[in-house]
Amino acid sequence: MLEINPGLIIWTIITFVLVLLVLRGTAWKPIVQALKDREDKIRSSLEEAEKARTEAQHLLDENRQVLLEAEAQSAKIIHEGRDMGERMKSEILEKAQTASRQMVDQAKDEIRREKDAALVQLRTEVSDLAIAAAGKILDANLDNAQQRRLVDKAIQELSGKS
Repeated sequence: MLEINPGLIIWTIITFVLVLLVLRGTAWKPIVQALKDREDKIRSSLEEAEKARTEAQHLLDENRQVLLEAEAQSAKIIHEGRDMGERMKSEILEKAQTASRQMVDQAKDEIRREKDAALVQLRTEVSDLAIAAAGKILDANLDNAQQRRLVDKAIQELSGKS
């Protein structure tokens, strides 16, 4: 069944060694070189990836810092805006109160002038009525100027008493 053939073994070994020598010269060096090139390429890719990761981390840190500065700046701007709003509100309220006081003062002045004018008119009418009544009662022949003087004097006396 199974027989050992020494000639076949020798030729198989010789063939194997020849194939090994031929492969060593033609295929082994290119395969080893390709593996070495691949190893170098993988190593450089890993180094580049590490550099890129380091740079990305650096950029991320810078972006975080810029974001923090922007948040601080926006908080400052918001605070200044609120302060300015409060100042403007106070100024507007103060101006409104001043305008309101001026309007009230003007209204009081107008009322006083109207009152004074009404009093003058009332005195004139009262004096005219008093003159007419006195003239009818006394049937005196006083001219208008004398009658007016008498009535004005009487009104002043009455005003002085009250």
